Amino acid sequence: MPHLPQANTDELALDPERLAHAYDLLDAWTRGPSPPIPAAALLVGRRGRTLEPRFFGRQGPAADDPPIRRDGIFLLASVTKPVTYLAAMLLVERGLLALSDPVVLYFPDFAAHHKEQTRVWHLFTHTSGLPDMLPNNLELRAAHAPLTRFLEHTVRDTVPLFPPGTNLSYQSMGTLLVAAIVEKITGLPLPQFLQRELFEPLGMASTSLGAGSLPRQRLVRVQLPPEQEGTNYHWNTAYWQELGAPWGGLFSTPEDFALLCQLMLDRGRAGQRQLVSPRTIERMTANRLNDLADLPEPLRRTRPWGLGWRLNHPGWPDSWGDLLSDRTYGHVGATGTMVWIDHEAAAFFILFTTAPLEQSHWRLVRISNIVAASLL
Repeated sequence: MPHLPQANTDELALDPERLAHAYDLLDAWTRGPSPPIPAAALLVGRRGRTLEPRFFGRQGPAADDPPIRRDGIFLLASVTKPVTYLAAMLLVERGLLALSDPVVLYFPDFAAHHKEQTRVWHLFTHTSGLPDMLPNNLELRAAHAPLTRFLEHTVRDTVPLFPPGTNLSYQSMGTLLVAAIVEKITGLPLPQFLQRELFEPLGMASTSLGAGSLPRQRLVRVQLPPEQEGTNYHWNTAYWQELGAPWGGLFSTPEDFALLCQLMLDRGRAGQRQLVSPRTIERMTANRLNDLADLPEPLRRTRPWGLGWRLNHPGWPDSWGDLLSDRTYGHVGATGTMVWIDHEAAAFFILFTTAPLEQSHWRLVRISNIVAASLL
């Protein structure tokens, strides 16, 4: 399946003057020897077609790095998470996994530290009480530990922050457990399962969990946060690029990822094939926190989560935009990436940058607001 066809702003009912302001800002933010954002790519899609993607800045953060490649491949960081969860939902469709399954069914040692009540759905909704990162996360990375080591510590050593289903706390290690369950059930490494079940059928030829066989010269290098500078495990090292972390190791291009966004908008249909069940799309993108009776009502109402996909949080600092409803779903990544999908407008937004999210989030929100305002 080729990339989505391109169209102009009139055909997609988009305001060209507002969009031009977004492009001007991205151009300004990526210019100069030390720009606040070294590189960016923006792609807007609607009704099965996209505008031409726009690229800004350089292939890396150094002042002498060449201009960004038109075929540059970005590290998506936590935008990886909903893709990992989608892989698990394919197993739910096939009767191989149930979200109500206790995690100890797959990893009996997970019962340590009173985690025996944790169920798979808690891992999907960030209500498991697991930590985002392991206490020895940096030591493991510095030792270039494989994912199996991260998994061992998650299963055996993690102490929950709260009983499952009683609070909300973002947890990358919960995503690791879901990936490990997929691998245990299928007998395949998650990158291989994703390639076979999603990326190849969708025609996502420049997408991989872990850099894999992707051409290294196409990888867009990320500006490092201070805590990663001088380490042997930062985002641009071979170790991290090849680790394939299921919580943050996906590489893709805007045009490739647009195919996945369109799959969601088309309720799981790709061309002539129903790749994912419409009910799966529906349940992944609705607020599933309402299913958890012990979760405080303000959390369920104002910080909604689907299954792997997060819904927008209007009024919170981590909102993706002031003009998006709480039914718009998507994700952000620490490398400065943002994706959202709006079924009501039949539209999606892909903004990949290379500035750490902690310093660039407000810029991404402003671009998101402009694009949302351009939907006519």
